[in-house]
Amino acid sequence: MRFPLARHVAVFRFKCDHAEQVYKALQPELPDEVNPRSTTRCSLEGSDTLVLTVEAQDSASLRAALNMYLRLVNVADEVGSLVGKT
Repeated sequence: MRFPLARHVAVFRFKCDHAEQVYKALQPELPDEVNPRSTTRCSLEGSDTLVLTVEAQDSASLRAALNMYLRLVNVADEVGSLVGKT
């Protein structure tokens, strides 16, 4: 769902060697919106850049969604780094 009058938008681009794995790890979480006042999309730019876009009706919703998804990106990235070392 896209909010036609979303007043708050955050776009993050994460460049890493395992962006595709992080993208795949986030996919199961995206359909289950954290808050009905926000929406989150994730995509890839090339093979090494993950793009996370969060739109929200208010700053509290934006903050809540960002807290969750940035934490998930961080965990997925850390796990990907650990797996790559073995």
